[in-house]
Amino acid sequence: MLIYPAIDPVAFHLGPLPVHWYGLMYLMGFIGGWGLLAMRIRRSPRGFTLEQLSDILFYVALGVILGGRLGYVLFYQFADTLEHPWHIFAIWQGGMSFHGGLIGVILAVGLYARKIGKSFVDITDLIAPVVPIGLGAGRIGNFINGELWGRVTDVPWGMVFPTGGDMPRHPSQLYEFFLEGVILFLVLWFFSKRERPHWAVSGLFLLLYGVFRFIVEFFREPDIQIGFVAFGWMSKGQLLSIPMIIAGIIMLLWAYRRKTVCSNT
Repeated sequence: MLIYPAIDPVAFHLGPLPVHWYGLMYLMGFIGGWGLLAMRIRRSPRGFTLEQLSDILFYVALGVILGGRLGYVLFYQFADTLEHPWHIFAIWQGGMSFHGGLIGVILAVGLYARKIGKSFVDITDLIAPVVPIGLGAGRIGNFINGELWGRVTDVPWGMVFPTGGDMPRHPSQLYEFFLEGVILFLVLWFFSKRERPHWAVSGLFLLLYGVFRFIVEFFREPDIQIGFVAFGWMSKGQLLSIPMIIAGIIMLLWAYRRKTVCSNT
């Protein structure tokens, strides 16, 4: 059994303003993603400039923050938000929904693609390989906040979290960091180095994220205000991941049937 290291969620202060690790993790994810994509574009522009890449990052950041927060309060804290609507703005306390963030990013990318006259999938295939950097960083932020811990366990690496009672639990945030962050990034990054059909990279992202999230949810404690939503074992995260898995499979089948190649070298 391990003891949670009790990391201060505040990294430092800028005068009276506390800067939280959670927010810094997202910032690091955006910067890391931009850096890797900038390196690729310098080697092979693929119709995008560095200025456009910066604009894409801005739109994606808005989609992640607004969609992620709204998705969380709607999917997981709807009743509480009706009573305390100001909680919507308390991002520093944690509470971001990936599925809400995904919807926000889709809308934001759609708006930007229309603005510059690019194909929607050109942008999603471009950015999908670096999205796991932000996902992994966000999971580290969850771990630092001591939130979204796993179910009670007797495995040797079970961890006692301050807000999780006296029983050791799966450090499910770290499981998600490994699968959604490290493994997903490596697979997508190397998969996208070669020429792939349009929709293939985006489809593989949806499929693998959905599968990884579905698996990890078996180790993660369901949200106490929701519990299981179906069959006595399915969590809200698993329910929301099923459409992603289905969409990913359809997109991959569509991509390789049409075989309209998008250069990703």
